[in-house]
Amino acid sequence: MEQMRENAHKILKEGTVIPAIPLALDANRQFDEKRQRALIRYYLDAGVGGVAVAVHTTQFEIRLPKYNMFELVTRITAEEIDRFEAATGKTVIKVGGVCGLKEQASAEAAYLKSIGFDAVLLSPGGMAALSEDEMIERTEAVAAVMPVIGFYLQPLAGGRIFSVEYWKRVSDVKNVVAIKCAPFNRYRTGELVHGLCMSERRDEIALYTGNDDNIVIDLLTEFEYEVDGVVYKKRFVGGLLGHWSVWTQATCKVFEKIKACRMNPTISAEMLTLAAQVTDMNAALFDALHDFAGCIPGVHEVLRRQGIYEGIWCLNPDEVMSAGQAAELDRVCKAYPHLIDDDFVKANLAKWLA
Repeated sequence: MEQMRENAHKILKEGTVIPAIPLALDANRQFDEKRQRALIRYYLDAGVGGVAVAVHTTQFEIRLPKYNMFELVTRITAEEIDRFEAATGKTVIKVGGVCGLKEQASAEAAYLKSIGFDAVLLSPGGMAALSEDEMIERTEAVAAVMPVIGFYLQPLAGGRIFSVEYWKRVSDVKNVVAIKCAPFNRYRTGELVHGLCMSERRDEIALYTGNDDNIVIDLLTEFEYEVDGVVYKKRFVGGLLGHWSVWTQATCKVFEKIKACRMNPTISAEMLTLAAQVTDMNAALFDALHDFAGCIPGVHEVLRRQGIYEGIWCLNPDEVMSAGQAAELDRVCKAYPHLIDDDFVKANLAKWLA
């Protein structure tokens, strides 16, 4: 694929774990470089196949002039991955989020390309005024700069509803290498996959789940859609998720279990139970009870409890955990110890912070 490292493209297409990186701040809400680097080292040692930065979990506000953190955070991410690759010989996919109208999104993509990123996640957030035709033009403009991961963002996080035909047209765009599906809605999820199957590029595009409410089920499901008398099959090969930005080593283990399960003709009841457990974990983490108001502070709280972060500060001081969210995190961590990685973090934290 154009401008994408061969190994990175292969890993993306085969499917992997890609956490969406949160932002490390100190008590003065200033960037905490030491803990940001420690966080990235945690993901790399946990076994991820890629990382995504400057996305929703990183806080879109990093682009505001008063913060001006977009280039800083993405550069540090690239540096840590480059260092890891040089030391281990492994390839890790570098994904950067890009936002705004096509001029801004293209400029952000050009910067990410210049520092060695492999692909951009093109956010539809804030684009409600654009028609689907204009959204396709925007995708084409960014794809002319570097490989694009399309993005179906849930409306509660600033996304919008798109048609089946729209996803067919996105899939038709040369240099779209993957699509992240995150409408948190089974009807919308099916429509995206249907649109992808309608495209002649269907086999060139990797499908990634961002449906944090249905992670395991997405990864276990093989979708089938008939197009012009031919039945095409498509499955989610991996995930690009805010949920995976915490308990990441445990996530990598679950992902390997899911891949092994896909080799069997039937899905065990155990895997369905695991799916419900992961969704319960996410409900606490993302504050589903309050329409995800505390999703980013919830992620920060897990990292704070593990010692990777010092606090849960966000750029927006009003962005805090909701009432009862901490107790919910206590509950799910106690209920599902196989889905957390506190011991792994404890054993390696000093090394990551050094």
